[in-house]
Amino acid sequence: MSEISIDEPEQIPESLRERDQWVCWREEERDGKPTKIPVTPGAGGFASATESETWASFETALEYTETKHADGVGFVFTDDDPIVGVDLDDCRDPETDDIDDTALDIIERLDSYTEISPSGTGYHVLITGTLPDGRNRRGSIELYDTARFFTVTGDHVDRTPTRVARRQDALTAIHREYVQDTERDTAPESEQRGDADDRSPTTGAADVDVDLDDEDLLEKARNASNGEKFERLWNGNTAGYDSQSEADMALCCLLAFWTGGDRTQMEQLFRQSGLMREKWDEVHYADGSTYGEKTIERAIATTSEFYNPDAGDDAADSHDAPGGVTAGSTPDDADRSHAYLAEKNRLLSERVDELEATLEQKTERIETLEAEVERLTDELATRDRETAQSHEEDSGTARETDDDSESPSMLSRFFGGQSE
Repeated sequence: MSEISIDEPEQIPESLRERDQWVCWREEERDGKPTKIPVTPGAGGFASATESETWASFETALEYTETKHADGVGFVFTDDDPIVGVDLDDCRDPETDDIDDTALDIIERLDSYTEISPSGTGYHVLITGTLPDGRNRRGSIELYDTARFFTVTGDHVDRTPTRVARRQDALTAIHREYVQDTERDTAPESEQRGDADDRSPTTGAADVDVDLDDEDLLEKARNASNGEKFERLWNGNTAGYDSQSEADMALCCLLAFWTGGDRTQMEQLFRQSGLMREKWDEVHYADGSTYGEKTIERAIATTSEFYNPDAGDDAADSHDAPGGVTAGSTPDDADRSHAYLAEKNRLLSERVDELEATLEQKTERIETLEAEVERLTDELATRDRETAQSHEEDSGTARETDDDSESPSMLSRFFGGQSE
């Protein structure tokens, strides 16, 4: 993908430009897929959507895109602003400008600043309002309001407002109809489990649609043979786990089983549990994924069996937990389960990912410093040469002066000798 150049920055609403919530981004290939990596304007290191010291003004971010270290700019959503981003993926044909009916309906109803995404195959809509509770993603529609960043292109869509408008009623209705309400879905459930921006693909999900609402699912999970364990985790009890992160993974594995690997329902249910905390929505990975997104992804990948409603409740009871965790067991038992060990390995992998991101950031910083040292060394060498040359010129001038001063003295002696 070519670099995103904002030729007319004034196209971007002033209500966004006036906020110091801007980062840069560059595109890199991760696991064979193009990924937008957030970059700190000016410094060039990894930026975080939860660390304001890695953000800058719009002007600073835009200026940094002129270097080879950034491909474009992005706006960070926070709890301190009223701005909500609506991401519509895979809904536009970049060759013909054709747009699918769902995206067109959402854009028209929101009636706020809208631009074409960097890929050219989607749209970004920015409004002010409050994101309703519940899931924030379904299929190719995703809603952001905190701890994430939006790539901003300035490629404004004609006939849409040039300002970020307040559209709370429209946002609430669209969230209910297109994101929260399953009856409006037209795509198969297996497709809905996929991530709209391909950052965290679902692996190992069941081929069977469970289609249980939240209350029925929770009732079945509590009445299963490992219901006691599920209830403890659901209530936020982390006893028997070395950390809450391990407890998070254990609950997500159970939710993966009961939902058939439906990441959107897993997300919705986890947010209702006693384990929910602020860390869930924090971006912890260089590809922009949050801690919660990665936990769900890894839970699905770890789970080898999923609930099949056609097999009856007996089959569900025989499945103590994903990976074979027995009812009432804890990770401190002598016969720790394979699933628990898998969770530990996943958490270690998570830590490795974080360390790799930090190492990459430090490596880039070292390269920047080395380049600066080389520049300063060259500058110092140039100054030394100029100083040496200046000294040589001064010495030559001094010698000429000395020669001139000797001539009268010699003539004086000559004529003086003649007069005697």
